[in-house]
Amino acid sequence: MAMRVGFRPGTRFARWLSIADLVGIPLLILLFIWRWQFTHVHVWVVFPIWLAASFLLHGDTPKTLGWRADNLRQAAIESGIFFGIVVAALIALALARGMPRHLAWHAVADHLWTYFAFCLLQQVALNSFVNNRAISLLSRPWLSSLLAGVIFASAHWPNPVLLPVTLVGGVGMAWLFRRNRNILTLALGQAVVGSLLAWAFPAAWLHNLRVGPGYYRWK
Repeated sequence: MAMRVGFRPGTRFARWLSIADLVGIPLLILLFIWRWQFTHVHVWVVFPIWLAASFLLHGDTPKTLGWRADNLRQAAIESGIFFGIVVAALIALALARGMPRHLAWHAVADHLWTYFAFCLLQQVALNSFVNNRAISLLSRPWLSSLLAGVIFASAHWPNPVLLPVTLVGGVGMAWLFRRNRNILTLALGQAVVGSLLAWAFPAAWLHNLRVGPGYYRWK
């Protein structure tokens, strides 16, 4: 008989682990963004160790983490609708500002795949980790999605563009993840949106997508 790794979902200990994850990792991320990246940069190693330990203790699998292809078609359709609306809004905003249309293609083509890797890491943190723990604690989909979105947005303070974008996007992506548990389509959609932001919004607002103290240091 194979030994099961992880604690049984719904037990008191598993719930306390989820609470520790939802409080601990966001707090460490904020501390790293605002202070430790300048004073104790080596602290970053805590994040992958914590995530790996949490996945093991909770008995997560590739499917629960969203690393799957069996539902790719349905996940792509639903995420395509969501991100399609966001992309249409960004294009409309950019055109209203008088931005040349051909720059939209260059923005996506030049940054999509490198940004995709970064977005995949963000999806692991947002959905495979934070959202999964929120789902285990909160039965109402809108509430767990809202909590995940708020945590995601808080890491983008004080950028006035990224804050609302990541709040709406974080809630939407958390909702889609709860429906399909697929981070591949979400990372791709996020990469497209992220690539278009610099085209749609003035640089004086975006500050090169910086957050934390880096937002104030941009020139």
